[in-house]
Amino acid sequence: MNAKIEDISSVKKKISFEVPAEKVNEEIEKAYKKIAKSAKIKGFRAGKVPQAILEKTYAPQMEEQVLNRLINDSYFKALVEHRIPAISDPEIVDSSAIEKGQPFTYEAHVEVKPEVEVKDYTGLTLQKERLEAGDEVIEERLEEMRAGRAEKEVTSRKKARTGDFVTIDFEGFLNDVPFAGGKGEDYELELGSGTFIPGFEEQVEGMKRDEEKEISVTFPEEYGNKELAGQPVVFKVSVKEIKEKVLPALDDEFAKGFGLESLDELKSKLKEAHVSQETNRIDGDLRERLMTALIERNSVEVPEAMVQSQLQYMLKNITNRLQSQGMSLEMMGMNESSFNAMYRETAVKQVQGSLILEGVARQEDLKVEEGEIDGKLEQIAAMSNAPLEAVKKYYAADEARQGLMAQIAEEKAVEFLLEKSTVNEVDKAELAGQDQEAGKE
Repeated sequence: MNAKIEDISSVKKKISFEVPAEKVNEEIEKAYKKIAKSAKIKGFRAGKVPQAILEKTYAPQMEEQVLNRLINDSYFKALVEHRIPAISDPEIVDSSAIEKGQPFTYEAHVEVKPEVEVKDYTGLTLQKERLEAGDEVIEERLEEMRAGRAEKEVTSRKKARTGDFVTIDFEGFLNDVPFAGGKGEDYELELGSGTFIPGFEEQVEGMKRDEEKEISVTFPEEYGNKELAGQPVVFKVSVKEIKEKVLPALDDEFAKGFGLESLDELKSKLKEAHVSQETNRIDGDLRERLMTALIERNSVEVPEAMVQSQLQYMLKNITNRLQSQGMSLEMMGMNESSFNAMYRETAVKQVQGSLILEGVARQEDLKVEEGEIDGKLEQIAAMSNAPLEAVKKYYAADEARQGLMAQIAEEKAVEFLLEKSTVNEVDKAELAGQDQEAGKE
């Protein structure tokens, strides 16, 4: 077998094959022997059909079998011999006929993983948001937690106000005629929640217990019921009860409801969680800025197969996240096709970033040590609250282990690049202003 390798681009190769006639003859003979075992020709017993009749009747089946065997054998042998890092199935763009006594030729195009030679990757100047862990954030979180533990009690106030829960009876009329779905009894409505038609809740505010009132509102133009969309209607409303939120005291007893001993301990835990969350967010933003700067300095062509693989990875992640929240992609107004179209550019940049980091790790000889793998496995086990042995067993598989090593290598490359960069910390507002100005350019 002769194989000639040519570059179509940095991510695609053309392989031209010529399989000798002797090999073609051998495969044709094998194919007919196999066909003969099950061939059914009237007047002949199974396995006793003459070769000439087999060739006349089963030529298409023979050609299919021989074609597949010749291509599979020669193609994969060429990948190994020439060390071609193929990442997609081959596209057979041209092939000759299968003929006895003639060589078989074909041409295959295949995408390959490019080996990027990264340039200008040291001495970068990057902006990083300064961590601000003010007590006001903790106070806001405490108030949210208090609201989550609030109880509803009948208020001594006479009038309803924003934030109250009112129990109402109501009936809606369009042109003085009751419309379907416009009636409710003992309905509890939180004023200010925006759950009713715009303007409805605002007119209930100020009503007293046992008061009746007519409320005029207009349904939004985009309302789901076309008969009501954009129509002015009147609701007859009566308030039966008014309740207000009663927040628990912010004290040690409140903290004990979350399994802690004191309010100070709760505040400390909240601050610790906030600092960790903000640190991760800021570090993630800095990494994105680093990758943007590297991509601007290095034009990287990416194989379509890697882009599609990244999109599938992203789709799986967001689908799992939505499912954990009781939602789906369809509920977000998307399907797989629209998701791919929306996030394709992001996927391309992520693939470019991975290839660049891989190139930096190779050029700087950043190797992954066994101890680093063990440390990463312990980290994964702790974060996922899974037994360490179970995590080790999962990553013992070759594909999973290779992926883990690639992740560690990327992290080492990022650490190296940041050490070789000038990182300036700036306030969040200043950074946002810089980004806004950069977006105008």
